[in-house]
Order: sequence, then C-alpha cells, then structure tokens
Amino acid sequence: MRRENLKLQKIIGLLLVLFILNAMGCKGSKSSAVASVNNSEQGQYETIEIRYQGTINEVRPFELAEDLGYLAPLKLKWIGNMISGPQDIQTTQTNETDVGIAFMSAVINLKAANGTLIGVIGATGSDRQRSSSLVVLDNSPIISGKDLIGKTIGVNTLAAASEVYIKNYLVKEGLVPEEIEKVELVIIPPVSMEQALRSKQIHGVQMSGLVKDKALESGGLRIIFSDVDLFGDNTNNVYVIRKSFADQNSNTVRKFVEATAKAVEWSKTTPIEEVRERMKSIIKKRDRDEDLNVTNYFKSYGLQSKGGLLYDRDLQVWIDWLVKQGDLKEGQIKPSDIYTNEFNPYNDQK
Repeated sequence: MRRENLKLQKIIGLLLVLFILNAMGCKGSKSSAVASVNNSEQGQYETIEIRYQGTINEVRPFELAEDLGYLAPLKLKWIGNMISGPQDIQTTQTNETDVGIAFMSAVINLKAANGTLIGVIGATGSDRQRSSSLVVLDNSPIISGKDLIGKTIGVNTLAAASEVYIKNYLVKEGLVPEEIEKVELVIIPPVSMEQALRSKQIHGVQMSGLVKDKALESGGLRIIFSDVDLFGDNTNNVYVIRKSFADQNSNTVRKFVEATAKAVEWSKTTPIEEVRERMKSIIKKRDRDEDLNVTNYFKSYGLQSKGGLLYDRDLQVWIDWLVKQGDLKEGQIKPSDIYTNEFNPYNDQK
C-alpha cells in the first residue's frame, strides 16, 4: 500500500510539473507575440529615442504628447535643462540633442551662419493669454521708452527674444541708436528675475510665460509693454531639428511632429484645470525638484495656428528686422529656408 501511495504521488508530481511547464510555455509564447507586435510597430521608425533639453517648472508640448500616449512608441530622453534658446539650438546643431527650441531671430541668425537646422513646428507664441512683457516696480518712475535711458534691464539671454522686443519698443518710442545703446541689458536667469527686480538690483525685467504671471499675481509690479503690443498674436518660438536628422529619420520626425501637434490642440480644447493637473502630474513623475504650483499660472502655449503650423509671416517680420539692423543682407534668407510644415498633420488645414 505504501509503495502504491508513493507511486501515485510521483505521478501527480510529474503531472503538476508538466502542467507548470506548459503554462510557462504558453505565457512565453504570448509574451513573444506581444514583443513581436511591439517590434513591428517600432520598426516603422528609424530611431525611437528623441534627446532634448527641458525647461524648469514647465511642460513642453512634446512632453505632454508623451504623457498622453501620442508619442508612442517613440521615447523622450532628457539630458538636462536649457539655459537659453541660442544655447539650446546650438546643442541640436552639434548633435548633442535631436530637437531644440529658440526664438525666430536666433534660428535665422544660426541659418545665416551656415547652420543646418530646420523648423518643424511652432513651440510657443504670444496672444492675449501668454506674452513677453517689460515689467517694472509699481512705483518705478519708468513710464515710457525715454525713461529707460541709463537704466538696467534684466533679460534671460542676449541677442534673442527679449533683446529684440526691447529694441523694437525703443525704436517705436523714437529713441535713436545712441540712446538705445545707453539702455543696459544684463543676463538674469528667469527664476531669479522677480527677486532681482523687487530687491532693486535692476530697474526692469523682460519676463514671459509662467514666471511672469506668477510674479504679477504677487502684486507691486507694472507692465510697460508686451510683445503683442508690438506684433499682435504671433508664433515666436520654433522647434528645430538638424536637416540631416530629418532626412535620415523622416518617419520618426513625422511621428514626433504629429504627436506634438495633437498635444497642442489637446491643450486648447481641454478645460484649463485639467491641463494644469496633467502638467503637475508630469512634473511630479519626472522628479526634478521643481515647483508644482507654477503650473497654476499656465494659460496657453500661445499658438493660434492649428497644431503649431508655421507661416512665412512668423519669420518675415524677424528677417526684415535683422536686415534693418544690418545683421542680414536683403534677400540673403527667405522664410522657406527656415521651416517646413511637411511633417505636420494639420498642413492641409492652413
């Protein structure tokens, strides 16, 4: 009887082992099938990883796109935060990143210096909800452009958006070149601008985006002018990639632009509180020691065009300005040299 019981136990044990092995085999086959599907999807694209620099306390449209699932199977790789637009696109030009962002004039200047970048989609713009403004203390004696002569103004970087806006304003106010040269521009990181202004280290700051809105809400500040006063609604920052990268990775670039464009439209059509909560979730998950509350001031990416489409007028105004300043020759660069809408799914909805 004992032998028969042992024999029966061995048979049951063997059957149990066979059952487990069979189950594992089925699971393995299923996993292999899923992997095969994923590999097939990834095989549509020349490269899966997109390297970029981020912005502290802010969520880029393509970061939003990744979180919404629009970017899959592509993946973003953050390599640090940008210092300024010119610095960011320089890292793209030198193949340290795959996508960069900068103000239009910076992109044009790089092109004039034989750069090989091409704009593929608008990044941010200015409208009634989002703009760049010269901000002073509420009790400041500065009222007009003439009052800025001999004063010090903080900007995030030189030879980029802030400097262009200020100089355009001064010209509009009737200042001559000799007077404009007496308006001193100093570099101050955006996160330090409000403190520098309130502590009277400088007379004014050119602020934009969430940093500006947060500072204004605290009170005691006044706007002298905004870029919308000078140019109206406009797309002024653009995402650029290397022309060689686009040529070699056209499917990847198309997917990246498509996902980013869809995220831009999602941000326009979704209730603002839901957009802000989504951004908070993204910032929290990426764990970069940022201020979640800054997203409470997000209103818009400022892009009026469908899906961030680019237009000749977005660049021509800056080409004309650079020609007037003597930085470009007449006819040296055309808007079509700078950008393409070929990857944007909204291109037929101009």
